[in-house]
Amino acid sequence: MTKSEFLQNLCTSLHGLSEEDIKKSVDYYEEMIDDRMEDGKSEEEAVSGLGTVEEIKDVILEDIPISKIVKEKMKPKRRLKAWEIILLILGSPVWIPVTVALIIVALVIYLCFWIVILCLYISDFAIFFSGFGGVIGAFAQENGFNTGLFLAGCGVTLIGIAILLFFGFTKISQGMLFVSKKIGLGIKRLFVGGKQK
Repeated sequence: MTKSEFLQNLCTSLHGLSEEDIKKSVDYYEEMIDDRMEDGKSEEEAVSGLGTVEEIKDVILEDIPISKIVKEKMKPKRRLKAWEIILLILGSPVWIPVTVALIIVALVIYLCFWIVILCLYISDFAIFFSGFGGVIGAFAQENGFNTGLFLAGCGVTLIGIAILLFFGFTKISQGMLFVSKKIGLGIKRLFVGGKQK
């Protein structure tokens, strides 16, 4: 693929972003291709070394806030006609509550996502401090050596379980964050791409 074909495909795939964001992204990748060609690579090698247009599109979308993408997509491209304004006003008792409900549902799902992660770590710290309390209780109790040894053993076991759970919960949290990032990217892709201007 030539440099001009690549840049045209990139520009087309970013339809839905603001003109400023498209120009900034295309200029950045044009400069990158030029730098690679100055280093001695052919035009095709310089272009192919960047990756596919879809991969680059994903990288660009990750850096742009979804609010900016939605705002650009919702900006009217032309003046509304009188009958369109009337329909919007008459339909507002339906579309406003539906829109608000969808936004609230999305926010609740996002909040639940973080609450699950928070609950995992809270339960882990509770197990850890219970184990720590068991070890301290082993020295503070007055029911004999065997009871103290049992409490210390339970406490050390709980501390060990908490340490193992911490690593497991960290992996689960990383997986959940990866999924949330992909969902966010998918939502951005709904608003951006693929159409000729």
